[in-house]
Amino acid sequence: MDDLDLKILAHLQVDARISMADLGGAIGLSASACHRRVKLLEETGAIQRYVAELGREVLGLRVELFVRVALSSQAGSALEAFEEAVRRVPEIVECHLLAGHSDYLMRIVIGDMAEYEALHRTRLTKLPGIAKMETTFNLRTVTPYRGLPLGRVATG
Repeated sequence: MDDLDLKILAHLQVDARISMADLGGAIGLSASACHRRVKLLEETGAIQRYVAELGREVLGLRVELFVRVALSSQAGSALEAFEEAVRRVPEIVECHLLAGHSDYLMRIVIGDMAEYEALHRTRLTKLPGIAKMETTFNLRTVTPYRGLPLGRVATG
């Protein structure tokens, strides 16, 4: 990966729909050379997928919550059972295995607190192996996801 690849990635993180001609122009390459590099970045896994960032509040998903979970066991089978069950709950938009006091951190997006209360009662409390759950909710996002810090990536 060289400096041109990092420039391509930086532009695509901001606008994945940019044309190859515009992308090439922005970094000083022809559209065809830029296209070849993008294909290689896709093949190596540097670019994993292209997605649209949706406006959750416009879609009626006004509440964002973070739930810390401690399991009663850290055995591999307990972790696998919990993770498999979490994958089946669409409101859990992210789930991270942690080191520390909690085993997992889940990010949940939902319409309102009444919906969360129902989700909590009917789905979250039924997730396997939970010893403790602690929910906090987002008042305001101060720094939204803005892409990976490519300035720290070594080139070669």
